[in-house]
Amino acid sequence: MKTIKIERKTDVPRVQLKLVTRKQRRLSDNKKNQENLMHILLNSNASPIRNKDSLGYGCAFCSEQFVDPKNLKRHFLSEHQSDRLIKLMSSKLFEHVVKLDITYLHCSLCDKKIPHLDELMVHLKTEHRKDLHTDIKSSIVPFSFDTPQLQCAVCKIEYSNFKLLQEHMNSHFGNHICAMCGVGFVTERLLTTHMKRHKTGEYKCEDCDKVFDNEEKLKEHQKRSHLGHNKRNKCLICEERFVDYWKKVEHMVEIHGAPPVVLKCQACDRTFRNQRALSRHTKKDHLMERKNKCPECDMRFFSKSSLQRHMAKHTGLRQFSCDVCFKSYGRKNTLREHMRIHADDRRFACIHCGQAFVQKCSWRSHMRSKHGDDV
Repeated sequence: MKTIKIERKTDVPRVQLKLVTRKQRRLSDNKKNQENLMHILLNSNASPIRNKDSLGYGCAFCSEQFVDPKNLKRHFLSEHQSDRLIKLMSSKLFEHVVKLDITYLHCSLCDKKIPHLDELMVHLKTEHRKDLHTDIKSSIVPFSFDTPQLQCAVCKIEYSNFKLLQEHMNSHFGNHICAMCGVGFVTERLLTTHMKRHKTGEYKCEDCDKVFDNEEKLKEHQKRSHLGHNKRNKCLICEERFVDYWKKVEHMVEIHGAPPVVLKCQACDRTFRNQRALSRHTKKDHLMERKNKCPECDMRFFSKSSLQRHMAKHTGLRQFSCDVCFKSYGRKNTLREHMRIHADDRRFACIHCGQAFVQKCSWRSHMRSKHGDDV
């Protein structure tokens, strides 16, 4: 038998597959978004917003802040719209939310009015041959201030403050989706922060008996309740820090003369000094939210405290006792009203005859029976 020797060629080049990591892909998208932003700023009247706080809207290129966003736009277009500054922008900007004012948007090359940011990008690419990238998810979030109300530039929903509007924009620019709950976020950093809230388990506070279902809530509790020196809401002018964001806002208004915050309810004429009070009012008085159900009857209540006061009707428990006559009551408010008798506090006076009453029900009965007033 003949032995046949087969020689293998070793000089044949192998096909090499370049694996693109998620980080490299993200950086690539950030770079494309950076170039898009550069073309937009150089060829339109759009202007970037660094932040919004108690002092107003901040310029992205200097420390100036303006209460009126129109003044910020005027400042940017006159002071910073130059090739040198805009081309020095880093793609790392897109690790955060890049906010863009598109009020009365138009192309500065042909002066054409264009209502939407995505339409402007297509216009610059097709009409003026600008090298914009339309094959990526945009991380440039548009805001418009062309109406007295603060409205979403995409769906026109109104919001009482810029912080809530910015959170709402995640629903339109959900580039990064949470696999647990399906909520979208503009940046991967926001998604990473959000994902921490899905970590479950029993996390007990070492300083008190409270237990939390995830580590994020435990840390937040410790900062607020046990680590007062770690308060994160720092005053923008002095070194004072606050546990609550709206406490910081009140401090800025009262101590440093910042513009007062007035949040108007969209359903009625009431106004509020902070978002928490406005949200509570909206849920309680307009949405009629009643999550706390009485286990004994069909009544429902907005707050747990209201339910607890109601439960006195079913339990018969009278834990609030008068120190003068030793009468007991199931509710603290009822005891407080009772104490007016001992103090001779006749705060309800008749406008017709001047007779005054301790309790409002007695005053109402007098007005109806003696004077025919339906009060």
